[in-house]
Amino acid sequence: MTLDDILEQINQADKIVILTHENPDGDAMGSSLAMYHALKAYGKNPDIIIPEHSKVFNCLPGIEEIKTKTNVEHYDLAIALDCAAIKMLNGFSNYFESAKVKVSIDHHGTNTMFGDYNYVNPDSPACSQILLVILEYFGIEITKDIGTCILAGIITDTGGFKYQGVTAETFEFVAWLLNKGVNVSRVYRQVLETKTKANFELHRIANNRVEFLEGGKVAYTYITKEDEESVHAENGDYEGIVENARDVENVEVSIFIRQTEKGCKVSLRSNDYVNVADACVVFGGGGHPKAAGCTIPGTIEQAKEMILKEVVRLLK
Repeated sequence: MTLDDILEQINQADKIVILTHENPDGDAMGSSLAMYHALKAYGKNPDIIIPEHSKVFNCLPGIEEIKTKTNVEHYDLAIALDCAAIKMLNGFSNYFESAKVKVSIDHHGTNTMFGDYNYVNPDSPACSQILLVILEYFGIEITKDIGTCILAGIITDTGGFKYQGVTAETFEFVAWLLNKGVNVSRVYRQVLETKTKANFELHRIANNRVEFLEGGKVAYTYITKEDEESVHAENGDYEGIVENARDVENVEVSIFIRQTEKGCKVSLRSNDYVNVADACVVFGGGGHPKAAGCTIPGTIEQAKEMILKEVVRLLK
């Protein structure tokens, strides 16, 4: 499979849909909106379907074009961005499965290659960074709007350029976007530093519950559905909690569990040597070596016991 194959499918398609994973982060939102703007500039009229997203991303250009559903039964082409497995599309995976041609563009090492055409680069720190390469190859100009969306994805998935996956190429891309007129400092503040009041309150609740286990190498915390209801939380207001305890001295793995109707959502982060994706794969999840997640049925205590067992195994 080459980028020429994907471009050929775009050329042939009339009805195109852009999708990403549930509970989308900045990279999912940024790469999806960047692809939307790019296809519009290319002369296509795609749908972008994202049922729920954090209002933190309302600053991104094109956000008002997002649909929560559509009446289209079958698309000619479905493009999934920043999604490692088809089940992560969840309630709207039907738009992908029923499409005539399916494309996956991603950077997760655990990607299951679920598309007819898969363009996956695990070495890229963000799916959005991959899009810079793809759109340049397609001959699509990187406008200020496209660049802003791409930058949002890069900034959030690199933790503000602090994660190990950041390369010299990342900074070269950002410098190039800066020259395109993208306001790097503004985007940085909007998508990485701005918090809703509910997000602030959930961080405080979770921080007060942090437990240090395994001699301080593991940090654990959680929030319940009642916690979210008490602060009137919306989608995405739990973001960033797992990173808090990871930054504590001597902590190797941070575990955060969030109770939902579909089970316990587990987020893992590590610092030096533990590949947390290995722990999440056991439960049908995945992600990156230093950042991964999964869903475990049952109570919070049951999920804690099960994920902690896998983390401890990897600590040894």
